[in-house]
Amino acid sequence: MVESRIEHARIWAGMKHKGQCRKYTGEPYFEHPLAVSELVREQGLSETAIVAAILHDTVEDTDATLEEVWELFGEEVAEYVWYLTKPPEFVGNRSVRKEHDRNRLSLAPEEVKFIKFFDIIHNAGSIKKHDMTFYNVWRHEMQLLFLAMDVHSLDFGEYAHDAAAFMEAL
Repeated sequence: MVESRIEHARIWAGMKHKGQCRKYTGEPYFEHPLAVSELVREQGLSETAIVAAILHDTVEDTDATLEEVWELFGEEVAEYVWYLTKPPEFVGNRSVRKEHDRNRLSLAPEEVKFIKFFDIIHNAGSIKKHDMTFYNVWRHEMQLLFLAMDVHSLDFGEYAHDAAAFMEAL
């Protein structure tokens, strides 16, 4: 692993997310992409996947652009971040945007599907704890997304039991 590229992603994304807080917990927002990237690392995924996990919310939640991601981290990382970036609100209502998410992520490389899965895992607890009404809507959306991404076919290795338990509990 080329830790310097991972560290560069941490520094750059940390600057981009500076001052942002998580909606339900109030903790610094940047803790979320770092937690997702650690799950990606534990799964044994590539350096590209780890960097993309660190950057996965920069384009949708900061002033970062995909072009900047491409210039700084390369084409493959930018592609991964593109798959992980929600469509903007002008694309349509929430239902339409979620359908676009499902379509795009169904075509994503396997590593992107792992990143999205770990993103969902990390978000699930705080949403469920702090907003059960929204959680019920979100949970249904994530179940549809898991089907579109064919998450059950991903090889979670030693974490297969944990992944299956999470999917069942969702």
